[in-house]
Amino acid sequence: MKKLAYVVTAISLFTVDVKADTVGLFLGGQIWKNEASGVFGEQSKLIDFNLEKEQQINYYAAVEHPFPWLPNARISTTTLDTSGSSTLTQDFSFGGKVFSINDDVTANFNVNYIDYTLYYELFDNDLFSIDLGLTARDFDGDITVKGLTTIDDGTCNDPNPSPDSPCTGEGNSNTLVGKIKTNKIEPMLYVATNINLPLTGLSAFAQGDFLFVDEHSLSDYQAGLSFKFVDNKAVDLNFTLGYRIIKMEFEDLSNLYTDLEFKGAFAGVSAHF
Repeated sequence: MKKLAYVVTAISLFTVDVKADTVGLFLGGQIWKNEASGVFGEQSKLIDFNLEKEQQINYYAAVEHPFPWLPNARISTTTLDTSGSSTLTQDFSFGGKVFSINDDVTANFNVNYIDYTLYYELFDNDLFSIDLGLTARDFDGDITVKGLTTIDDGTCNDPNPSPDSPCTGEGNSNTLVGKIKTNKIEPMLYVATNINLPLTGLSAFAQGDFLFVDEHSLSDYQAGLSFKFVDNKAVDLNFTLGYRIIKMEFEDLSNLYTDLEFKGAFAGVSAHF
C-alpha cells in the first residue's frame, strides 16, 4: 500500500502541472468476491487445502496524456488472501517442515502484488478504444502451512513387551509451521479495451495481463459493464460490475509451486478527472 500511495501522489502532482484538457487522471477500486480452487506446495507434492471464498478490495490509478511517444502509466494492487485445511493422505514438505500422513493441517495463502504498467493507446475514439503495453507484476506475500504432528519419543510404557506386541513410543505432539515468502517481479503483456454503447450511459470493458514462459503460466483477466452516473467538465464517475479470473501456475516462484485459480464477480467505482 505504501508503494501505491507514493505513485498515486506523484501522478496527482504531475497532473497539476499540465493543463486539465490534455492530461487525464483515472482512479478506481473494486470489491471482489472470489472463490479459490486448486493445489499448491513444493516441487515434490502439491496439496488441495480446500481454500475458502474471500472478499478482496483492489485499487488502481492511471494517467493518460497527449504525447504520442511517451507511454501512459497505470498502477494497481491486487490482494489474494485465503485460508483452508486438509487431512494429509501423504507426507508433505513445506517451508523446511515435514508433515506426516493423516496430519490435520491448515494453510494461509496471503499474497498481494502491485502492477506497474506502461501502455499505448493503439486506437481511441468516442465509441471504441484499445490499449497495449507491458506490466511488471511485483509479488509480495507469504504462504503458511501449520499442523499438529506426532513424533515417536522412543520411550516404552509397557514394562513387559513381547515379540507379538513390540514396544512403541508414546509419542509427542508438536506444532509445525512451514512458511514460504514470495518476493519477485514478473513481466506480463497488458491489453485493455472499452466499447461505448450509444445513448445508454453504458460501456463494455475488458482487460487482461498474461505471462507464458517455461517456468510460469499466469493470466489475469476481467470483463464487465460500466455505467456513467456523473458526467461533467470536472469529473466523470462510473459504477462497474464484472467478473474476474486469475490463474496461477508457478514452478519455483521463491520455491513455491502452484496450480490455482481465483474467480468471482466484482463491483466498483471509477473516476476520471
